[in-house]
Amino acid sequence: MKFLANDDRPREKLQRHGVAALGDNELLALVIGSGSRRGGALAVANEVLAAHGGVHALARCTADVLARTKGIGRARAAQIVAAIELGRRTLATAAAERPRVTSARDAAQLLLPRFGSHGVEQFGIILLDTRHRVLRTAVIASGTTNTSVVEPREVFREAALGGASAIVAFHNHPSGDPTPSPDDVALTRRLAAAGVLMGIDLVDHIIVGDQRYCSLKELRAL
Repeated sequence: MKFLANDDRPREKLQRHGVAALGDNELLALVIGSGSRRGGALAVANEVLAAHGGVHALARCTADVLARTKGIGRARAAQIVAAIELGRRTLATAAAERPRVTSARDAAQLLLPRFGSHGVEQFGIILLDTRHRVLRTAVIASGTTNTSVVEPREVFREAALGGASAIVAFHNHPSGDPTPSPDDVALTRRLAAAGVLMGIDLVDHIIVGDQRYCSLKELRAL
């Protein structure tokens, strides 16, 4: 970025005009920090956005995928993924507020910012107390493309260790389409049956996609 006028450099532009004045490429250039042999940080940022279809699609990329982009190695890929995850967490409700989950919409509002745009499938649970206030969120399995590999004993072991009285199961569909598969429905019923034996209620199973969600309870699969 040494060839840009001072006022056009992302860092100086941010200081003079505020972060809202920066474009997606300029924000990404600040995260990347420095350029490569191919050009400055802004040029690298432009290449990354072009290669992956813009900033929204970038949220679905893993560190391994980003690391294969020209001008981006493992260190810069880690910086980008960390920045995206930090952004997700700022959208999630603060744990200190102890939100209550009384509907599928409540659960989805907690889950979509963190898991809706992930490029890798993750399965987890929201642990709830007796008043259905959130204790914490735990990821049980990551990287699987089939919920049939999730074992109820692992789910309820985590719930019991966390002192949960009830849980909401969830997983994301990297395709962006939250429509449940037959395996998703089968797992939901297995979890509900296991919950009866464990004395821990399965409140719902939420599938999150790209800004959309599906409730297995609302579909009467639970």
